[in-house]
Amino acid sequence: MRMGDAGDSRSLNQTDVSSSSYSSTIFTNYPLIASIVAFTIAQSTKFITFWYREKRWDLKLLIGSGGMPSSHSATVSTLAMAIGFQEGFGGSLFAAALILACIVMYDATGVRLQAGRQAEVLNQIVYELPAEHPLAESIPLRELLGHTPAQVVAGCLLGVVTAIIGHLITMPTSQS
Repeated sequence: MRMGDAGDSRSLNQTDVSSSSYSSTIFTNYPLIASIVAFTIAQSTKFITFWYREKRWDLKLLIGSGGMPSSHSATVSTLAMAIGFQEGFGGSLFAAALILACIVMYDATGVRLQAGRQAEVLNQIVYELPAEHPLAESIPLRELLGHTPAQVVAGCLLGVVTAIIGHLITMPTSQS
């Protein structure tokens, strides 16, 4: 009899776990959704400000890198903050997300910024080559790869604000 009870209990617990995992889907994943929203806001900001300045649309700005604000910084800072709000700021998951965010933001202002500056110089050298040179017809390298520190800080602030607003929206209301 006890064995049947234990089996029934185990079966019930497995059912509870299964049904709770179905209620938590990708569409209710607050850190994921908040990060996508921050990325979308950052990219849209670049797209709209370019149109305002140049009076023409450039669809590449919706997915391209570089510019103000840094969408990479906005995305990873939102992810870290949202994980902190959801899982706690003392946990290892938040620590991993924070370290990832720091690496991405450091890379944006370091390696990627310098690679973009090198591309500018190389493009200028190729532009000045005589027409008969084999590299004279080379496709120009992408120059807008990295971010200035101000662009990274702006992206990070956008990410933190997005995570806070998302947390306030998704926060369960306290019952009095």
